[in-house]
Amino acid sequence: MNTLIHELPSGERVVRLSEGKRVLFLTKDLELIRKQLRGELNMRMEDVDPADLLDDINTDTMTPAWVCFRHKPEDIALDAYAGLLDSDGKRVFETRDLLDGGFEVIVSGKRKGTGSSRETAPQCEKWSGIHLVIAHSFAPIHERNNLNLGQLMAGYGVLTRLQNGEDVPLDEITKDLDPITRVMLESGGLFPFAKLYKEGLVNVPVPDTAERPMTMAEKMLSAKVVGPGGEVAEGVYLKPGNVCLVNVDGGYSHEFTTAQVHHFLELEYGEDYTIPNPAKFGVFEDHLLYATGVERMKPFTAEIQLLRDLQIAFQKHTGVRDYSAKDGVSPGICHQVAREEFVDPGDFIQATDSHTCMGGGNNALTYGVGATEYAGLISAGFTFVEVPESIRFELTGELDPGVTAKDVMLHILDTYAKREDTLDRVMEFGGPGLASLSADERATLCNMATECSAKSGICEGDRRLAEWLQPRRSGETIEQIEASFVAPDAGAEYAGGTHTIDLSKLKPMVAEPGDPTYGKDIADLGDVKIDIAYAGSCTAGKEDDFEFYARVLKDALDSGRKVKEGVKMVVQYGSMAVRDHAKAKGYDEIFRAAGVEVIAPGCGACIGCGPGVSETKDEVTVSAINRNFRGRSGPGQLYLASPLTVAASAIEGRIVAYTPGMFRQPVNA
Repeated sequence: MNTLIHELPSGERVVRLSEGKRVLFLTKDLELIRKQLRGELNMRMEDVDPADLLDDINTDTMTPAWVCFRHKPEDIALDAYAGLLDSDGKRVFETRDLLDGGFEVIVSGKRKGTGSSRETAPQCEKWSGIHLVIAHSFAPIHERNNLNLGQLMAGYGVLTRLQNGEDVPLDEITKDLDPITRVMLESGGLFPFAKLYKEGLVNVPVPDTAERPMTMAEKMLSAKVVGPGGEVAEGVYLKPGNVCLVNVDGGYSHEFTTAQVHHFLELEYGEDYTIPNPAKFGVFEDHLLYATGVERMKPFTAEIQLLRDLQIAFQKHTGVRDYSAKDGVSPGICHQVAREEFVDPGDFIQATDSHTCMGGGNNALTYGVGATEYAGLISAGFTFVEVPESIRFELTGELDPGVTAKDVMLHILDTYAKREDTLDRVMEFGGPGLASLSADERATLCNMATECSAKSGICEGDRRLAEWLQPRRSGETIEQIEASFVAPDAGAEYAGGTHTIDLSKLKPMVAEPGDPTYGKDIADLGDVKIDIAYAGSCTAGKEDDFEFYARVLKDALDSGRKVKEGVKMVVQYGSMAVRDHAKAKGYDEIFRAAGVEVIAPGCGACIGCGPGVSETKDEVTVSAINRNFRGRSGPGQLYLASPLTVAASAIEGRIVAYTPGMFRQPVNA
């Protein structure tokens, strides 16, 4: 139970700061944080300008990858905020700083908890004694993870009142939550709530929303609402804010997260726990395949192996689908394999990774959840959902030859995500321009919805998508697949508005180091020399991405050019199916002739655990991955770019946009 919540003799529940406990302000001035950690400074909200607080604190900062190698929350808390570094690369928070600081409130700026869905981020705060998280706004998965853990969240005004000695009624803090989430939070989190639900002490009624036009997300959820007897309710209409229980069509975890799921289920239900539908769920070994080959990861070899061992134990205990590596080779990155093999139109998929939303390219609703929520839904077969708002993007025109879907998303990040239009909303993609994008390119759009702090992304279905799915779905005809597509209703309401993007007007872009929202046209970038070009990840390890890499590199070879001396280019498959496709097309020969290192499927450098990571802070990388938070892929400077840009830059030795025939010109022309 949250220690800040007190019950008055009248029965009213209030939030009150504890005597002797402290408030930690995460300021842009990192020395002020250090002074607070040392006990030299106590700050008050009324004396702080919110503009001076850190924005976009990502989950890599709160718990970098090496901290996530621990699966017990009490061990994770030891190195809370280990990824917050100063300009010299030194940690602001040393081991036990947050744990021993006597803090119970932590304060930051906009979009707290961006990036990965890792629940270790709020865990590091809770198990360090933090029970109230103050911010201007929260990334959606991070917010949900806090709620699942029973963590209170509020704005700056509440903290001012608390620091002035006021008791703040609990219902003022929870008033914007739906009634069910409020009960869950006040009962201490998801597992205590699940116990109350199982005992019949709380009820989740079927929404009684009147008939209305619905978005794709609303329609997909409405078809899976669970009624009082556990059956699917018929004829349900939903709107944003509705609360309901919804059947889950499938899900998965990977070796970075499965150990926690296993641990939480054992703690809650005992070592003999079972799950009702193991065939609907799976485990993947993809994130840490190459970790111990990275010098700075070698000290964690034993912890990494323990995560692998616990995932194997979970798989054997539950009987879920097994996508483990065989002889050190993975079947592929979970999100890519999932869209190839089992994410179908209209599905509702949950998994323990923020890029689960990639499945939206298959005309499905898919998004990431934390380990607690995943443990809950895998043990029940259904999950608790608050229906999200949507924002629609009408695509028109066609992309120029040097522009890809990655550039579309960098444009959206730089435009709509910055002003929080996409925050906690489902990004719906449609319009005539969508037909010009392949299924792989649509997957890129949805994959990077999480970088926009969106709930998810969904693309409309059409003949082109059906033709991609049909050979990958045994026994289904193109017509049957088309019949399964879910389209928005005419007149559907979009709280985020409808925005038209003319694809023909977009230019090649990069995201500058530090955050995916720092977008810039390459034409305005200046001369940025590179040391590493990385081509892979779930975002950029698909068949079409490999066609992009091969196109550029063949163009270079035909002009007598290779990867520039002094530059290392790594190409990594997204799945074994992609590898087989690339080999059949002869791409491997092109890569090797151009001087490219080709490696088997996995996440690798994208999470700092494989070939392609930087080794020093002075190295510069141009990468086709999805996020470039400081330290995520090594200590160097990381620019995000499209597959075309990454390959062209490897040839030139500096960041450049690709145009057909460019290598026939003199070098540096």
